[in-house]
Amino acid sequence: MNHRAAPTTDQEVRGYIQQLGIPGVIDLHVHFMPDRVQQKVWGYFDRLPEMGEPAWPIAYRYSDEERVQLLREIGVTAYSTLNYAHRPGMAGFLNAYSKQFAAEHEDAIHSATFFPEPGVEESVAQVLDDGAQIFKVHIQVGACSALDPMLASSWKMIAQAGVPVVMHCGSGPHGGEFTGPEPIFELADRYPDLVLVIAHMGMPEYNDFAALARRAPNVYLDTTMVGTDYAHQHFGPLPDGYLDTMSELAEKIVLGTDFPTIPYSYSHQIAALHNWGLGDEWMRNVLWHTSVKLLRRDQLAHHHEAG
Repeated sequence: MNHRAAPTTDQEVRGYIQQLGIPGVIDLHVHFMPDRVQQKVWGYFDRLPEMGEPAWPIAYRYSDEERVQLLREIGVTAYSTLNYAHRPGMAGFLNAYSKQFAAEHEDAIHSATFFPEPGVEESVAQVLDDGAQIFKVHIQVGACSALDPMLASSWKMIAQAGVPVVMHCGSGPHGGEFTGPEPIFELADRYPDLVLVIAHMGMPEYNDFAALARRAPNVYLDTTMVGTDYAHQHFGPLPDGYLDTMSELAEKIVLGTDFPTIPYSYSHQIAALHNWGLGDEWMRNVLWHTSVKLLRRDQLAHHHEAG
């Protein structure tokens, strides 16, 4: 049982973390993008009502440096900077930005992306050599198959390196030709050492992706938007019995939020997870311990505990 209150504002998150007895929060689903890319992304969300979609007011429409400071104030001690290539020719530009960002911000996790295009194998080899610690692939936006033969050698390299890949592959909020669980089951079977983090817990195919996480030792689920009022109302209500599944998969779940492009406060994601009532140890795993293990960041844990 949870005996403490959920944080209701971002200012309350740090105290909540301290009460849990963890050094901070690791968020594996945060976006920092080159400004012209970020503005295009935000523009898309601004136009959703014109497309007949629910309004999506962006809660953290600030500069890079303002957002870095906000995360620090909240208590997020490590965060990804997920960019994703949605067409050929983008990955190099995005990866250069992410590498520079990580070099300039010690709390940023060096992130990278790739796309099925000529030269992808060399690109992935280069970013691994540069020290990338996490990848992002967006199946729906990229309109590409995880099983594209052009990616075979890249998956093998990434699997051998043990670097996790955050993959948006569920059919929510919109499906695509290559979204859904079946190709990802096949991918996990082909590359059993590949560490996959299923974004949004695979919403709305929650149960299918949970079954994959249960079966495959190196498949994890991230919490991005899951359980929030917005997702529940508009496109991602939880299936019956899902909290029992969440309890069973306590060590296969990591925090993701989609900061900054979320239509509610950062604290609301934390509160939504807390209010599932799965207990303090479950929250410690989700907010800290499992991500430390995935990123092989024991030195990070020791650094913060020492500090």
